[in-house]
Amino acid sequence: MEMKIFCERLKELRVERKLSIVELGKLLGVNNSTISRWENGVMLPNIAYLYKIAKLFNVSADYLIGLEN
Repeated sequence: MEMKIFCERLKELRVERKLSIVELGKLLGVNNSTISRWENGVMLPNIAYLYKIAKLFNVSADYLIGLEN
């Protein structure tokens, strides 16, 4: 997965929904440092969390990883 695209899209979706890093972490069942690492490109989510993120924001996993616009 293209890390830069994922990082940008995750943050963009979170901000559009007016969610803090802490709030998004609670919705996904991870701590806020994990969200921060995802948004800053330190690490990427596993497939289970990629699925949860896509469902939460009603976008496709392909969109999140840059395979579609």
